[in-house]
Amino acid sequence: MAIPAAIFIKRFNYKKGILMGLGLYAIGCLMFIPSGNMMLFEVFLLSYFILTCGLSFLETSANPYILSMGDEATATRRLNFAQAFNPLGSLTGMIIAKEFILARLNPTSEARRWELAQNNPDLLAQIQQDDLNVIIGPYLILGIIVLVVLVVFAFAKLPSSRSKDGNDINLGKTFQGLISNGRYLQGVVAQAFYVGAQIMCWTFIIHYGANELGMTKAEAQSYNMIAMVIFVSSRFICTYLLKYINPGQLLMGLALGGGVFTLGTIFISGMMGLYSLVAVSACMSLMFPTIYGIALKGLGEDAKIGSAGLILAIGGGSLMPPLQGAIMDMSSFSMGELMLSSTRVSFCLPVICFLVIGFFGWNTARKLP
Repeated sequence: MAIPAAIFIKRFNYKKGILMGLGLYAIGCLMFIPSGNMMLFEVFLLSYFILTCGLSFLETSANPYILSMGDEATATRRLNFAQAFNPLGSLTGMIIAKEFILARLNPTSEARRWELAQNNPDLLAQIQQDDLNVIIGPYLILGIIVLVVLVVFAFAKLPSSRSKDGNDINLGKTFQGLISNGRYLQGVVAQAFYVGAQIMCWTFIIHYGANELGMTKAEAQSYNMIAMVIFVSSRFICTYLLKYINPGQLLMGLALGGGVFTLGTIFISGMMGLYSLVAVSACMSLMFPTIYGIALKGLGEDAKIGSAGLILAIGGGSLMPPLQGAIMDMSSFSMGELMLSSTRVSFCLPVICFLVIGFFGWNTARKLP
C-alpha cells in the first residue's frame, strides 16, 4: 500500500494522508469485534489487512512530512528525534501482550485442544471464543484511542505542505527521476538490509538464549526487552550526536559497531555472546530514520513518492529471517578446530547487512556535507 499511499499524499497533502491512515487503522482495530464473534480466520486477515494499510499510510505520510517541516540541513536529526519515541510504543505493546493477553489466555495445551476437537467440540469452541474475547478487548481500546487521535488531527492546524504543483501527478517523470538518483536507490537497498538485520537480531534473541544457553523462551524474551530499552536510550543519544557528526559518518560507524557485536555473537560463547547480541540494538537505533533522511534529501516534492520505496524496503524484514531460520535448522559448522553451532553461524546474515549499511554510510559521508 506504500505506492497508493504516496499517490494519495501527492494528490492531496500530508495531513489528509495521516487522516486516511488513522481512519484505516481504527477501522481495522474495530473489525476485531465482528472477527472474534464470527470466529473466521479469513475475517481476521481482512481486519489485519485494513489495519496495516492504515499503518502504511501513516508511515508513508509522517516521515517525509517531518523531513519537510524545517531546515533541510537538520531534517535527518528531526526525523531521528521524532522516531525516538516509536520504541516506547513497542515496549508498551510487549507489556500489554504479556499482561493483558498472554496471561489471560486459556492455559489448555495444544494436545488437549486436539483431544477436545474430537470428543467435545462445543467445549473447544467455548475455549476459543474466550481466547478471542481476550484479544478483542485491547484492539477495541486501541481503535477508540486512534479515533480520538484522528479527531485531534482533523481539527489541528498543521503546517501546510502543498506546493504550487501539488495536484499534478506525473508518476512516469517522478519514477524516472528516482531511478536515476543513485543515493536514493542505495538508500532503498540499505533500508531493506537494515530492516532485515533488525528483525533477525530481535527475533532470534529468543532462539539464541534457548539453543545456546538452555533458557526458557520467557527468560530469553526478557533480554529482548532489555535490547529494546537500549534501543530507545541509544536513539536519543544518537540524535544528539547528529548535531556534531555527519549523518553518513555516524551511520557508517554504528554499522561497523553492529557488525563487530554480531561477530561477538558468533564467535563468543555463553552469556557474553548473548550480551553482544543485545548490544547490537545500541547500534541499530539510528539507522532507519537516518537512512530515510539521507535517501530523501534534496528530492523536494518527489519525496512524497520516494518515501513509498523506503516503506516497501521494509519487506527485507520478511525475506531475510526465513534464511536465518533455515541456517539454524542445519547441523553444526566446523571451521578447522573451531566448531560453531548453526544458531551462532546464522548471525553471519546480519553481519552482511551491516556491511551493506556501512558502505551506504561511507558513500554518502564523502558526498554530502
